[in-house]
Amino acid sequence: MSQATTTTGGTLLSTTSRLGRRLIQLYVGLALYGASSALLVEAGLGLEPWNVLHQGLAELTGLTIGVVSIIVGAAVLLLWIPLRQRPGLGTVSNVFVVGIAMDGTLAALPEAHSLYVRIPLLLAGVVLNGVATGLYIAAAFGPGPRDGLMTGLHERTGRSIRLMRTGIELAVVVSGFLLGGTIGVGTVLYALTIGPLAQLFLRVFAVSPASDGSAVVATGQPRRAILRR
Repeated sequence: MSQATTTTGGTLLSTTSRLGRRLIQLYVGLALYGASSALLVEAGLGLEPWNVLHQGLAELTGLTIGVVSIIVGAAVLLLWIPLRQRPGLGTVSNVFVVGIAMDGTLAALPEAHSLYVRIPLLLAGVVLNGVATGLYIAAAFGPGPRDGLMTGLHERTGRSIRLMRTGIELAVVVSGFLLGGTIGVGTVLYALTIGPLAQLFLRVFAVSPASDGSAVVATGQPRRAILRR
């Protein structure tokens, strides 16, 4: 066997292994994201901004919060069309996997009444959300629908990422609260800690780029742009 053949075979094996790791990271990350959101719902001490809206809509419609998350995610993805955003595998997967995992986890969790249980659930949910965010963003299969909305508006309007994210999240929090979503200490804790946690776990789960620079799917927006506040 020639050296060139050996090198080509090694490169193909390395690329396949890297793709396999990225796919595992993507789906484990999205499933854990849904599970972490369920922990925050069960804690009842305040939700992350978008889930305040999802919970409020769930109260209004009688649907589960996971199903509402899927519907809202699909609706937000439609807003990508005029913004000329390009979805990736991770974008579409995000719409469905997070909502399914959230409902599945909520169905499996016993009800928590005591603060001695709810506070650990809150802390576990926030930390697990940081782990999940690091996993699925580091997999580089495209941003979630809500992140893509933020970066798309940034590109179309020329306004800063910070302003776009703040404006969108304020709008969904206020709307969700008015519909009956839960705002509390958990909402504040999440807002203060998710950025540093996600940055930490992005480094932990970073996948080295392919040596030939090839891409299998759209990678979406830069990680730092998504996480910047």
